[in-house]
Amino acid sequence: QVQLVESGGGLVQSGDSLRLSCEVFGRTIETYAMGWFRQAPGKDREFVAGISWAAGNTAYGDSVKGRFTISKDNAKHVVYLQMNRLTPEDTAVYYCAEQTLSYGLTYEAGYDYWGQGTQVTVSS
Repeated sequence: QVQLVESGGGLVQSGDSLRLSCEVFGRTIETYAMGWFRQAPGKDREFVAGISWAAGNTAYGDSVKGRFTISKDNAKHVVYLQMNRLTPEDTAVYYCAEQTLSYGLTYEAGYDYWGQGTQVTVSS
């Protein structure tokens, strides 16, 4: 049973930084990519960042480009999301997801496994 566990969320002030982590447990098949998505109250879930596991190719949502960085540790099977210059608009529940086949990093429906989410709240 594959399980994704996020950590690192919290309450910060505008302009601060946070680093989220996501560890994968119970893997039995190969990972193609890992991604981060977020959902703010009353809004649809949106793509934040993705990284291909073998090549390390990355993609970012327009609202986070230049501020967020996704990275990975293949040996630990952990993916990170470094978030800098946070604003109140970044307030959301952040979800980690794993893709086992190649559907494209930004394609939400292509992700097979999801974590429970971690809350990030940015105060002004």
